[in-house]
Amino acid sequence: MDITQLNAVLKPDEIGQEMYHLISELYPICRSITGNGFRETLQIIKNYIPLNIYEVPTGTQVFDWTVPKEWNIRDAYVKNSKGERIIDFKKSNLHVVNYSIPIKTKVSLTELREHLFTLPEYPDWIPYRTSYYKENWGFCLSHRQLLELEEDEYEVCIDASLEKGHLTYGEYYLPGKGSEEILLTCHTCHPSLCNDNLSGISLVTHLAKQLGSLSLRYSYRFLFIPGTIGSITWLCLNETHVSRIRHGLVVANVGDSGKSTYKKSRRGDAEIDKAVSHILKHSGQDYEILDFSPYGYDERQFCSPGFNLPVGCLMRTPYGCFPEYHTSADNLDFVRPEYLADSFSKYLAVLNVLENNKKYLNKNPKCEPQLGRRGLYRAMGGQKDVGTFELALLWVLNLSDGKHTLLDIADRSGLKFDLIKNVADALKEHDLLEEFSD
Repeated sequence: MDITQLNAVLKPDEIGQEMYHLISELYPICRSITGNGFRETLQIIKNYIPLNIYEVPTGTQVFDWTVPKEWNIRDAYVKNSKGERIIDFKKSNLHVVNYSIPIKTKVSLTELREHLFTLPEYPDWIPYRTSYYKENWGFCLSHRQLLELEEDEYEVCIDASLEKGHLTYGEYYLPGKGSEEILLTCHTCHPSLCNDNLSGISLVTHLAKQLGSLSLRYSYRFLFIPGTIGSITWLCLNETHVSRIRHGLVVANVGDSGKSTYKKSRRGDAEIDKAVSHILKHSGQDYEILDFSPYGYDERQFCSPGFNLPVGCLMRTPYGCFPEYHTSADNLDFVRPEYLADSFSKYLAVLNVLENNKKYLNKNPKCEPQLGRRGLYRAMGGQKDVGTFELALLWVLNLSDGKHTLLDIADRSGLKFDLIKNVADALKEHDLLEEFSD
């Protein structure tokens, strides 16, 4: 079975529900860029795909960065003088600033306020805040909660550890017929945030699971890494063979109701950029194409000038462009199975283009071959309209000169890639076309 056949047999409702189920399973875990929450997440993913797990020691130099200390948290709270937990990590892991140092002390309301973070514009939401590379501590809470705090002495406790350990990441390599690779990567470090990026984790996991049984032209590499430091670490440790990466996508924010959005690679005209743009253009839905910028997710590391890999980012609503971003409102109600399924289908369609985007040679290049006697062209001539299939035949024959790929032909003709690919297959069967190797 190939990707085209897989897409035909998969039921969107079922794949969407399966993706949502994994998100629900991972949602309660407190993840960070290191630590046991990250490991627990990878162990759950291992139930779906044969994931390899790697540990990189604290202090390892990775280009201009250093692998940080490992952070683990067991409990955290703020109690009033009555002993009541008014902020409780066990109710929401967003309540604690991620990577807070351990602390146990008593403070006044004035001192406590210096370590509290809220969103006044969304008074019922809890923000997500981090302090990865500067040792500090803090709590996040709804602004409504903050306004209710009274003058009192408060007990502050963050039962956590920040010490030498490891940065953990997961990798699954799926060999294909060739050694050239397609990279699919997602940041796996955020705590209870669904669109950013449990949706990406779930999509990559289910893509890997579904592709595992197919006959594939490319080899595939699936990465589950902490944001920024994870991609930097992976690139540093794997620098000698990143040249095998022919195409790549960073997967994030694929479960919300927004339109599909694609951020191009640094190259701007890489095959992955053309493939995604083609699929979105012919999806029948609203979409947006963004030029590359050195801000965002891990595409900025893969596209750094020293690597300049053809890696883009296919999302729905981009980072920072939905109010729920990095808040408690990015929850299980914000992502929906139908949007997850739609994103999954588009990713499969993009991979199908990449798998089948080849160059061909017309074996009868001097004028058009007689297609009618081969059963490839309509018998009745003289009509005003030319059927789409017949038009595709003419385009493929005309541009199959060893210089144009099927995607080039699809874009120039304005026809869907799948139609162009089907026509090429038909012409091959009638010995009018042969595959061209550079």
